[in-house]
Amino acid sequence: MVAPDILLIGHVARDLLSADPNDGYRLGGTVSFAAVTCVKLGRRPTILTSAAPGLDVSELPREVELYVLPSEVTTTFANVYTDAGRIQHCSARARPITAADIDPSLRRPRAALLGPIADEITPDVAHVLAEETLVVATPQGWMRRFDEAGRVHGKPWESASAILPRVDAIVLSLEDIGADVRRLDPMIEQVPLVVLTEYRDGSTLYRRRDDGTILVTRIPPRPAREVDPTGAGDVFATAFMIRFQETLDPVEAARFANVTASFGVEAVGVTGIPSREAVFAYMRENPFRDGAHG
Repeated sequence: MVAPDILLIGHVARDLLSADPNDGYRLGGTVSFAAVTCVKLGRRPTILTSAAPGLDVSELPREVELYVLPSEVTTTFANVYTDAGRIQHCSARARPITAADIDPSLRRPRAALLGPIADEITPDVAHVLAEETLVVATPQGWMRRFDEAGRVHGKPWESASAILPRVDAIVLSLEDIGADVRRLDPMIEQVPLVVLTEYRDGSTLYRRRDDGTILVTRIPPRPAREVDPTGAGDVFATAFMIRFQETLDPVEAARFANVTASFGVEAVGVTGIPSREAVFAYMRENPFRDGAHG
């Protein structure tokens, strides 16, 4: 069997269209947005997830290879956007994904994205991936807790010490850290690349040098006409992973990711995610000079 090009690990979710489940849902979760992004950018994605039988995955492109671990339920979210930020509720959580679930045929992709949304990826998963695989993580799902009503709240990343040693890059948002950049410090100390996405302000790249010093680069945004912000961080992380795997240039990758995600928010769901050609065209017309500082 040919090794996967891009392996995406995490729950595919049902994102309810309203508070009333009878109104239906669209496919969500980091791996869903990531898979569409991969296809749009010309790469071959493989998803490893867990979900209940009968989940409609017809929204995924036909190019996606899908491995579904059986579960009694499918992870289900409701998202409400307010002026004060996003309010989320999780009414069901599928079974976790462990190292034992990673078939040997899936362990040597060019790049892998660990994209938990409900604390579903156990720490041992990162350690069964091949050493030469570029491993990127979006830790938001490890930084969530759920109250009795299913409302999502932030929490410290308790499994970080077991996961960070095998991760090459971390991508997370201001929301994930409660806008407290001091929470990045343990990640920056252990991971060579950390990218903080900052909504309409673009992103900041933290690069740890061999001598331990940190190089900080602000990556400017592409101005966008926001229609639907859901999944923007997932699109960013996937685009960053792809371009970094191709170029080994984190600044180029972050710029590429900023532009890709900005196009994505200009339409509902995944319909705005751009082609590689559209991203490159914008980048050619709007060159960026690296103003990194230590």
